[in-house]
Amino acid sequence: MSSEVMHFILGAGFNLLIALVIVRYIYYPVAPHREYVFSFLAFNTVIYFVMSLLTSIELSVGVGFGLFAIFSVVNYRTEEMPIREMTYLFIIIALPVMNSIFGPGENLTKLLIANVSVVVLLHVLEQAWGFRFESRKRITYEKIELIDPANRDLLLTDLRIRTGLPVKRVHVGRIDFLRDIAEIRIFYDEPVSIAPSERDIEYVSSEEARA
Repeated sequence: MSSEVMHFILGAGFNLLIALVIVRYIYYPVAPHREYVFSFLAFNTVIYFVMSLLTSIELSVGVGFGLFAIFSVVNYRTEEMPIREMTYLFIIIALPVMNSIFGPGENLTKLLIANVSVVVLLHVLEQAWGFRFESRKRITYEKIELIDPANRDLLLTDLRIRTGLPVKRVHVGRIDFLRDIAEIRIFYDEPVSIAPSERDIEYVSSEEARA
Protein backbone atom coordinates (compact mmCIF):
# COMPACT_ATOMS: atom_id res chain seq x y z
CA MET A 1 0.00 0.00 0.00
CA SER A 2 1.48 3.35 -1.06
CA SER A 3 2.08 6.15 1.41
CA GLU A 4 -0.44 8.34 -0.41
CA VAL A 5 -3.22 5.80 0.09
CA MET A 6 -2.19 5.33 3.72
CA HIS A 7 -2.37 9.08 4.33
CA PHE A 8 -5.80 9.12 2.67
CA ILE A 9 -7.12 6.35 4.94
CA LEU A 10 -5.59 7.82 8.09
CA GLY A 11 -6.93 11.25 7.21
CA ALA A 12 -10.44 9.88 6.68
CA GLY A 13 -10.30 8.05 10.00
CA PHE A 14 -8.98 11.10 11.85
CA ASN A 15 -11.63 13.37 10.32
CA LEU A 16 -14.42 10.93 11.19
CA LEU A 17 -13.12 10.56 14.74
CA ILE A 18 -13.19 14.30 15.34
CA ALA A 19 -16.70 14.52 13.84
CA LEU A 20 -17.93 11.68 16.08
CA VAL A 21 -16.49 13.35 19.19
CA ILE A 22 -18.21 16.63 18.34
CA VAL A 23 -21.57 15.14 17.32
CA ARG A 24 -21.85 12.26 19.80
CA TYR A 25 -20.27 13.70 22.93
CA ILE A 26 -20.81 17.47 22.59
CA TYR A 27 -23.88 18.09 20.42
CA TYR A 28 -25.98 14.95 21.03
CA PRO A 29 -26.19 15.07 24.87
CA VAL A 30 -27.74 18.54 24.69
CA ALA A 31 -29.98 18.15 21.61
CA PRO A 32 -30.48 14.53 20.47
CA HIS A 33 -32.11 15.30 17.11
CA ARG A 34 -31.74 12.29 14.83
CA GLU A 35 -32.05 14.22 11.56
CA TYR A 36 -29.25 16.61 12.47
CA VAL A 37 -26.93 13.86 13.72
CA PHE A 38 -27.47 12.00 10.45
CA SER A 39 -26.85 15.13 8.36
CA PHE A 40 -23.75 16.22 10.29
CA LEU A 41 -21.96 12.88 9.99
CA ALA A 42 -23.04 12.31 6.38
CA PHE A 43 -21.95 15.79 5.31
CA ASN A 44 -18.63 15.49 7.11
CA THR A 45 -17.70 12.12 5.63
CA VAL A 46 -18.74 12.82 2.06
CA ILE A 47 -17.17 16.28 1.95
CA TYR A 48 -13.87 14.88 3.21
CA PHE A 49 -13.70 12.30 0.43
CA VAL A 50 -14.74 14.75 -2.26
CA MET A 51 -12.34 17.44 -1.05
CA SER A 52 -9.50 14.92 -1.02
CA LEU A 53 -10.22 14.11 -4.66
CA LEU A 54 -10.61 17.78 -5.57
CA THR A 55 -7.24 18.66 -4.07
CA SER A 56 -5.67 15.75 -5.92
CA ILE A 57 -6.65 17.31 -9.25
CA GLU A 58 -5.37 20.72 -8.12
CA LEU A 59 -8.75 22.35 -7.77
CA SER A 60 -8.67 25.26 -5.35
CA VAL A 61 -9.68 24.30 -1.82
CA GLY A 62 -11.29 27.72 -1.48
CA VAL A 63 -13.49 27.13 -4.51
CA GLY A 64 -14.43 23.67 -3.27
CA PHE A 65 -15.30 24.96 0.20
CA GLY A 66 -17.39 27.76 -1.29
CA LEU A 67 -19.36 25.31 -3.42
CA PHE A 68 -20.13 23.03 -0.51
CA ALA A 69 -21.00 25.92 1.80
CA ILE A 70 -23.47 27.30 -0.74
CA PHE A 71 -24.91 23.84 -1.34
CA SER A 72 -25.44 23.22 2.38
CA VAL A 73 -27.17 26.57 2.96
CA VAL A 74 -29.44 26.18 -0.08
CA ASN A 75 -30.23 22.58 0.89
CA TYR A 76 -31.45 23.62 4.35
CA ARG A 77 -33.46 26.66 3.29
CA THR A 78 -36.55 24.45 2.84
CA GLU A 79 -36.88 24.18 6.63
CA GLU A 80 -35.97 26.70 9.29
CA MET A 81 -32.78 25.61 11.00
CA PRO A 82 -31.87 26.93 14.48
CA ILE A 83 -28.75 29.08 14.68
CA ARG A 84 -27.07 26.52 16.96
CA GLU A 85 -27.52 23.72 14.42
CA MET A 86 -26.39 26.03 11.61
CA THR A 87 -23.19 26.71 13.56
CA TYR A 88 -22.55 23.01 14.03
CA LEU A 89 -23.26 22.42 10.34
CA PHE A 90 -20.70 25.06 9.35
CA ILE A 91 -18.11 23.47 11.65
CA ILE A 92 -18.87 19.99 10.35
CA ILE A 93 -18.41 21.27 6.78
CA ALA A 94 -15.25 23.21 7.59
CA LEU A 95 -13.51 20.28 9.32
CA PRO A 96 -13.21 17.98 6.28
CA VAL A 97 -12.07 20.90 4.13
CA MET A 98 -9.33 21.56 6.66
CA ASN A 99 -8.52 17.89 7.28
CA SER A 100 -8.34 17.04 3.58
CA ILE A 101 -4.73 18.32 3.63
CA PHE A 102 -3.88 15.62 6.18
CA GLY A 103 -0.25 14.60 5.84
CA PRO A 104 2.99 13.98 7.72
CA GLY A 105 5.22 16.61 9.24
CA GLU A 106 4.30 20.17 10.06
CA ASN A 107 0.81 19.98 8.55
CA LEU A 108 -0.14 17.11 10.86
CA THR A 109 0.89 19.07 13.95
CA LYS A 110 -1.14 22.09 12.86
CA LEU A 111 -4.16 19.94 12.08
CA LEU A 112 -4.01 18.27 15.49
CA ILE A 113 -3.85 21.65 17.22
CA ALA A 114 -6.71 23.06 15.12
CA ASN A 115 -9.00 20.05 15.62
CA VAL A 116 -8.36 19.75 19.33
CA SER A 117 -8.94 23.48 19.75
CA VAL A 118 -12.32 23.25 18.01
CA VAL A 119 -13.39 20.30 20.17
CA VAL A 120 -12.31 21.99 23.41
CA LEU A 121 -13.98 25.29 22.46
CA LEU A 122 -17.30 23.60 21.64
CA HIS A 123 -17.19 21.63 24.87
CA VAL A 124 -16.55 24.77 26.93
CA LEU A 125 -19.35 26.67 25.17
CA GLU A 126 -21.86 23.84 25.61
CA GLN A 127 -21.01 23.56 29.31
CA ALA A 128 -21.35 27.35 29.63
CA TRP A 129 -18.26 27.52 31.82
CA GLY A 130 -17.77 31.13 32.90
CA PHE A 131 -20.97 32.27 31.15
CA ARG A 132 -24.44 33.08 32.43
CA PHE A 133 -27.00 33.42 29.68
CA GLU A 134 -30.26 35.32 29.64
CA SER A 135 -33.28 33.92 27.80
CA ARG A 136 -36.36 35.71 26.57
CA LYS A 137 -39.83 34.71 25.47
CA ARG A 138 -42.65 36.62 23.86
CA ILE A 139 -46.13 36.05 25.25
CA THR A 140 -49.63 37.50 24.97
CA TYR A 141 -50.75 38.84 28.33
CA GLU A 142 -54.39 39.50 29.23
CA LYS A 143 -54.06 41.19 32.65
CA ILE A 144 -53.57 44.54 31.03
CA GLU A 145 -54.03 46.45 34.28
CA LEU A 146 -50.73 45.03 35.57
CA ILE A 147 -48.62 46.57 32.80
CA ASP A 148 -48.87 49.92 34.59
CA PRO A 149 -45.38 50.84 35.89
CA ALA A 150 -46.86 51.19 39.37
CA ASN A 151 -47.79 47.49 39.30
CA ARG A 152 -44.37 46.25 38.19
CA ASP A 153 -43.85 44.00 41.22
CA LEU A 154 -47.32 42.48 40.84
CA LEU A 155 -46.68 41.87 37.14
CA LEU A 156 -43.36 40.09 37.79
CA THR A 157 -44.91 37.99 40.55
CA ASP A 158 -47.83 36.95 38.35
CA LEU A 159 -45.55 36.03 35.46
CA ARG A 160 -43.24 34.00 37.70
CA ILE A 161 -46.16 32.03 39.11
CA ARG A 162 -47.86 31.39 35.78
CA THR A 163 -44.78 30.57 33.72
CA GLY A 164 -42.66 28.93 36.42
CA LEU A 165 -39.70 30.97 35.17
CA PRO A 166 -37.47 33.31 37.24
CA VAL A 167 -38.62 36.40 35.35
CA LYS A 168 -36.46 39.41 36.24
CA ARG A 169 -37.65 42.07 33.80
CA VAL A 170 -40.39 42.69 31.25
CA HIS A 171 -40.60 44.70 28.04
CA VAL A 172 -44.11 45.77 27.04
CA GLY A 173 -44.72 45.90 23.31
CA ARG A 174 -47.98 46.34 21.41
CA ILE A 175 -51.09 47.05 23.51
CA ASP A 176 -54.56 46.17 22.21
CA PHE A 177 -57.19 48.02 24.27
CA LEU A 178 -60.03 46.58 22.19
CA ARG A 179 -59.23 43.04 23.33
CA ASP A 180 -57.52 44.03 26.60
CA ILE A 181 -54.27 42.21 25.79
CA ALA A 182 -50.65 43.22 25.43
CA GLU A 183 -47.67 41.64 23.70
CA ILE A 184 -44.86 41.45 26.25
CA ARG A 185 -41.39 39.98 26.29
CA ILE A 186 -40.08 38.39 29.48
CA PHE A 187 -36.41 38.04 30.37
CA TYR A 188 -34.95 35.49 32.79
CA ASP A 189 -31.65 33.78 33.59
CA GLU A 190 -31.24 30.27 32.24
CA PRO A 191 -30.88 27.61 34.94
CA VAL A 192 -27.41 26.16 35.37
CA SER A 193 -28.63 22.69 34.45
CA ILE A 194 -31.71 21.70 32.47
CA ALA A 195 -33.41 18.38 32.91
CA PRO A 196 -33.75 16.31 29.70
CA SER A 197 -37.55 16.48 29.90
CA GLU A 198 -37.45 20.29 30.00
CA ARG A 199 -35.50 20.48 26.74
CA ASP A 200 -38.56 19.18 24.90
CA ILE A 201 -40.72 22.13 26.02
CA GLU A 202 -41.01 24.82 23.36
CA TYR A 203 -42.79 28.12 23.82
CA VAL A 204 -44.34 29.90 20.85
CA SER A 205 -45.95 33.26 20.44
CA SER A 206 -49.65 33.70 19.80
CA GLU A 207 -48.99 34.46 16.12
CA GLU A 208 -46.92 31.27 15.72
CA ALA A 209 -49.60 29.22 17.46
CA ARG A 210 -52.29 30.48 15.09
CA ALA A 211 -50.11 29.90 12.00
